[in-house]
Amino acid sequence: MFKHYHPYKPFIPEHATKLIVGTLPPPRFTTGNLKPVDVDFCYGSSDGQLWKILDELFDLNLKYETTEEAIQQRKQFLIERGIGICDMVESAEREKMDASDLGMQNVVYRDLIGYLKEFTNIDTLLFTGGNSKNGPEYFFRRHLKEYHLKLELVSNEVPRIHQFELYYSEPFDLAQDRQREESKTSNCNDENPQSQNSCRDDKRIIKTVSLTAPSGAANRAVGSMPLYKQLKQKNPKFNTLDFRVMQYREFF
Repeated sequence: MFKHYHPYKPFIPEHATKLIVGTLPPPRFTTGNLKPVDVDFCYGSSDGQLWKILDELFDLNLKYETTEEAIQQRKQFLIERGIGICDMVESAEREKMDASDLGMQNVVYRDLIGYLKEFTNIDTLLFTGGNSKNGPEYFFRRHLKEYHLKLELVSNEVPRIHQFELYYSEPFDLAQDRQREESKTSNCNDENPQSQNSCRDDKRIIKTVSLTAPSGAANRAVGSMPLYKQLKQKNPKFNTLDFRVMQYREFF
């Protein structure tokens, strides 16, 4: 079994409001056997399209090479835009050394909820894939159960949008949450100034967006989408990258 570790720590600017969430980069990023056109950073695979999409959206003039300059270009963009990256998977095991999400076994999650509690300006998670097995949304749903939390559907159209409530305070116990809410209802009023500190809203709503995966493996799924077929019929030059650029624009 190949032990597939994530080679990069989460990159989260202090003022980040959005967080890109995937799974793991290809195994060659763990072993260090990068291609000359790879970038030694999150989503740096030359086979992926995330940075190509963002390059198109923001006219970044990025370099696609294994250099420090290419890394710093991407970090600077994330800092300026208040966007972080924190993939769901810390490590996994594989029988085959490929990048298939389905091939991951014995998956160890990162504590994404812990990062959300630390970086309190984040209000949107951008999953780089849908809810297929071993995708980022799939793993995040399982992670939420550890905290007695769950996603609520906002929009079932592609890309699917959900939301959940995150409490700032520990513990994540539903019975104690209910007791706290009941206490607020009975004690919080303008005539009781001593209770004002305990009356603040200690939860926030976080939105999740399951974007179409920026990988070549997802091109077949894109090609089967009715909207893509419609746009392709109108403009034969329209391609799967154009489709993702159109979709990602609203959320970036």
